[in-house]
Amino acid sequence: MRNTAHIQLNARQQQMLDRISLAGEMRIADLRESFQVTEMTIRRDLEKLEEAGSIKRTFGGAIYVGQDVALKERSVLFMEEKMKIGRRAAALIRPGESVFLDGGTTTLQVARFLPQGMDVTVVTNALNVAAELSAKQIPTMMTGGMLLESTHSLVGPMAAQNLAGMAFDRVFLGATGVDIEHGFSNSNIYETEIKQIAIRQSSDAVIVLDHTKFGAKVLVSFASLSGIHRMITDESPDEALLQACIDNGVQVDIAD
Repeated sequence: MRNTAHIQLNARQQQMLDRISLAGEMRIADLRESFQVTEMTIRRDLEKLEEAGSIKRTFGGAIYVGQDVALKERSVLFMEEKMKIGRRAAALIRPGESVFLDGGTTTLQVARFLPQGMDVTVVTNALNVAAELSAKQIPTMMTGGMLLESTHSLVGPMAAQNLAGMAFDRVFLGATGVDIEHGFSNSNIYETEIKQIAIRQSSDAVIVLDHTKFGAKVLVSFASLSGIHRMITDESPDEALLQACIDNGVQVDIAD
């Protein structure tokens, strides 16, 4: 596959790539409905994604071919925003707490902003998060489970069972989309199962996500707005989504 580092995707194109990568294949009609843009715009976006080597266009749709770029490409997109979110989230954690961090490029930033040797216990299902915490000499436990290669996360029955026996002061979870009706969502059903269990086992469920996820409705909703305590992001949502969050008891923190 070509080196695509020089090809810059806009927010919609990145969301489109995320959905195609996790679904494996999508039709133009479904993409048009999801993003509320013209068919011509969808086709142009798909042309750019094909140029980047991430998808292959088909008659009426597209299939994902860049199996090795999902995490690597996302890890460098909106990095400044994710760092701000990670710094704000890490500041919530107090010594002595038990914390869960799931897989994702924004939750990794939470781990990166924890102080060296901090007296907390962190549980994670993400290999990159565990490696980051280990280097900081922060006590870390992994859930175990089946490795999901696209996100370097552990999922499945073993991960779910182990997580269900734990209790957390706080959990920090990524999301691929947030919408008033659909709530917080993710495209992978195995990851959403882990997120749902973590929320149930926590006193403070925190979603960390950047502004490009606002209004996106992805395959599986893992929590309604009322099911989350706090959302940390880099920009304020539009008036409707912000008011819905407030009405449902979600504290919206804007990282600066």
